[in-house]
Order: sequence, then structure tokens, then C-alpha cells
Amino acid sequence: MTVLDAKSQIDLLRTRILDLIASGELGQAGKLPTERALSNRFRVGRGYVRQALDALEADRLIWRHQGKGTFVGQPADPIGDLAARVAGQTNALEVMEARLCIEPELAALCAKRMQRHEVEALRKQAQQQLEAKDAQAIELWDGALHRHIAQCARNRPLLAAFSMLDKIRCDPDWVSIRAKTRTPSSLEVTHGEHLKVITEIEAGHVEGARTAMKDHLTTRFDALLADFDARPQSEHNADFLRQTLRPAGPT
Repeated sequence: MTVLDAKSQIDLLRTRILDLIASGELGQAGKLPTERALSNRFRVGRGYVRQALDALEADRLIWRHQGKGTFVGQPADPIGDLAARVAGQTNALEVMEARLCIEPELAALCAKRMQRHEVEALRKQAQQQLEAKDAQAIELWDGALHRHIAQCARNRPLLAAFSMLDKIRCDPDWVSIRAKTRTPSSLEVTHGEHLKVITEIEAGHVEGARTAMKDHLTTRFDALLADFDARPQSEHNADFLRQTLRPAGPT
């Protein structure tokens, strides 16, 4: 029987908790079992559970609410939750257009304000997405990376706007839409684009970070348009969307 050292034990436990999150077993509330329950479930000491949860919290994949428990994602923004009521009145392409208006500016602000340890967390999130084995895990890490950038821009109004879009993106139906446009080759492209954004942020290049994020989102926008093109019943609508929603060129 192989005996794992403490770090390996924590890393393995962290992976198992991520698998639990990706399984959908936690429901819409996204509340994790208690430390005691996780300890019993995975047959490890509570100290290991606590350290694994600490690592996930550092990666901004979970958050803790004193007295209420541990939850997937980040604390809900009341403004974002209110604005997310538009979810039933929009579509994936409109959301991408809105992201193109907001996220390049968030990346530019990060180039001014992000701290070194926060940049390292971004690199880790990008690598985890590349190594993810299923659609849920891929979206989990992608969302974590973009959310981290939004938070580290340290602009409350822009964060509220991002929170609205992020809330919509986390809906299972929307996750399914994005998953259809991802392939092994496109994930490699995404990884390279994420690294470009991170490199520009780390270097403090404001315009470079803005452009890199815009280029990255434009790639995803084009993938969504291609998916609409592939649907015979949407062929005419896709032509209209291409004319009206394609990102504007440089001004």
C-alpha cells in the first residue's frame, strides 16, 4: 500500500473535491459538505480537508461564509444578481458582445493594479483549464480566470457589470452552448491567448492587455458564430447576427 506524503494527500483531496464540484451533485446553491462530512467521505483527516479547501479558496474556486458554510464560486454580488434577470431576454452572442465591451477594460486596469501573487494565480488557473478532462472542469477554470481578472481590476461598477454576465454564463444551458464550440485544438488556442493576456498584465502593458483580451474574446465570438452557422434552422438569423454583433474593428 502506497503512503502519500502530506502534499500529495492534499493535492489528491483537492482533485476529488473538484470532481465533486464538477459532478453537479451540489445543486444550484453550490454548497459543499462540511469539513467533517468531507473527511468521512474521503477518509482523510479534517486537517487535510481544511488545507485542500484553503487551496481552492486561494484559487477563487470556492468561498466561505461564517456560520453558513462553503460554496462554489465567489460571493454573489447583489447588483449582479439583480441585473442577471435579463438572462431570459438575451442570447449567447449578445453576452459575448457585452463581454467585448467590458473585459478588455478590466484587463487594462489589471495591468495597472494586479499584484505579483495574483498574476501567479492566473497562470495556475490557465494551466488547470488546459489540463481539465471534461467540459464542466474546463468551464470551471475558465470562469475562475476571467472572474479573477474582474476582481483584481478593483473597479466596483465594472465588477458589477461583469457579475451580471458571469451569472448568465454559469447557467448550465449556457455552459452547454460554449462546450459545443470547444475542441482540443481550440483549447490550445485559448490557452495561448490566456497566457498572452497574463503576460501583458504582468508586464504592466495597459494597451497590450486590453488588445490581448479583445483578441481572445473575438476568437470565442467567432466560434459561437460558426456554431450558429452550422444550424440549418438558424442560417438566416446567423447572417443577421454576423452583420450586427461582430466586434467593431479598431477605432
